[in-house]
Amino acid sequence: MKKADYFIYLYVVLLLVLLSFIFISLFLGRYYVEPAEVGKVLWTNLAGHAEKSVENTVVWDIRIPRVLLVVLVGAGLSAAGAAFQGCFHNPLVSPDVLGVSAGAGFGAALGILWTSGVTGVTAVLAFGFGLLSVLLSWLLSRIKRESTILSLVLSGIIVSAVFNALISLVKFVADTDSQLPAITYWLMGSFANTTFGELKIVYIPIAVGTGILLALRWHINVLTLGDEEAETLGINPVKIRIAIIAASTVITASAVMVTGIIGWVGLIIPNLCRMLVGADYKYLMPTACLSGAVFMILVDFIARVLTPAEIPIGILTAIIGAPFFAVVYKRTEGT
Repeated sequence: MKKADYFIYLYVVLLLVLLSFIFISLFLGRYYVEPAEVGKVLWTNLAGHAEKSVENTVVWDIRIPRVLLVVLVGAGLSAAGAAFQGCFHNPLVSPDVLGVSAGAGFGAALGILWTSGVTGVTAVLAFGFGLLSVLLSWLLSRIKRESTILSLVLSGIIVSAVFNALISLVKFVADTDSQLPAITYWLMGSFANTTFGELKIVYIPIAVGTGILLALRWHINVLTLGDEEAETLGINPVKIRIAIIAASTVITASAVMVTGIIGWVGLIIPNLCRMLVGADYKYLMPTACLSGAVFMILVDFIARVLTPAEIPIGILTAIIGAPFFAVVYKRTEGT
């Protein structure tokens, strides 16, 4: 099979699998809806003739926005993870390496503490502190006269540690009957109670950020060769790296502000895709987007149906991701 034909075949298969999982997620769950009824609900709502029924509420108002957000977050986090791994020349980094998840987590915890619940203030603070954490990491790395990739990563570790300590402080002073459970559950990550309102808030920044990373995938290929080689080829590595970090931060902060902290997706999916298509970002980035969406919707489906009480998505991604990553690391050892 020719190389181009292989990638077309792979994209078609991934897209068909994704569409199949989306449709299955719409009719399977604790409340079963007949597949034909799902099709009817979709058709009537798209045509503007929605009927008031339990099935319409379950499918259109509850499951559709959730599934769309799951796909969006899975694709965005995977793209951000792949871009960071190329940007930092390290397959072990993830989108939260610069502290965006810890910063957003602190912002959300602070919002829950102030408002005694998950409100719009919580989302705004989560997004704002997510961006602030990356800015602090960048500024901290510039303290030295000559900033390097290693100094940026180390700055991210420092900022993450500080914000994680602040999260612990907020949990310590939070009310144990209402605020502390809400903070703890939010930090574990979940797509429960997703609405079209939340989807409208985040789909533009995540879609734009992902589109920027897809457009920069040829530049990421050059960055993997090293900064000196990139400059020789006429590319400014600092500007490209800033653009990648900015786009990835917006994606991650937007996802975290509505879903909580969801780890491992941006780490394991790009590594899996690298085993399938190689290290060429021309093919790796779109493969990571599709695979991330498939992985996330599968994990979310498991979270919904495995037990009567929905399992937080962050727990499942860690349980599935950690052993899988150990296998990937073993297979790539020494390469």
